Amino acid sequence: MGEIKKRWYVVRAVSGKEKKVKEYLDLEITRLKLTDFVDQVLIPTEKVFQIRNGKKVSKERAYLPGYVLIEAALVGEVPHVIKSIPNVIGFLGTEKGGDPVPMRLSEVNRILGKVDELAETEEEMKIPFVVGESVKVIDGPFNNFSGVIDEINEDKKKLKVMVKIFGRKNLLELSYMQVEKEI
Repeated sequence: MGEIKKRWYVVRAVSGKEKKVKEYLDLEITRLKLTDFVDQVLIPTEKVFQIRNGKKVSKERAYLPGYVLIEAALVGEVPHVIKSIPNVIGFLGTEKGGDPVPMRLSEVNRILGKVDELAETEEEMKIPFVVGESVKVIDGPFNNFSGVIDEINEDKKKLKVMVKIFGRKNLLELSYMQVEKEI
């Protein structure tokens, strides 16, 4: 038996259920001994930062919600097994119910490259603020106060915000994560 040629395919999943689909796929592939035909199942994710209870929390989020990438040779039972997994809608193809269309190598490299790039630059945040912009404090003792950015310190990722407290203007030093832009 010669080398089995594997290509990358996109499996559509119910949005929010990508992790479950990956778990089920991995279990079924091992259970049915299809490891020769399926190399890897991948959910492209990115790290996002949020403030929870005053602490900076990083969380992984799928940046292509509703899609799972799979490197496989779609021969014999393999496509049927993949489609029969709970929460799987089907393969991404040119027509509904048609044959799955493999991804171009350039697309795969771009997505995989993006995954690596996101893993490397998780700490690098762009400066989302401008001096003179109105912001609302979302964390700390001055929660829900509004103010205007007076100064930006890129290195420390801190802002100096002029806030009116009891009718007096006060200058607060806050981190990027403690404020959000006012709409």
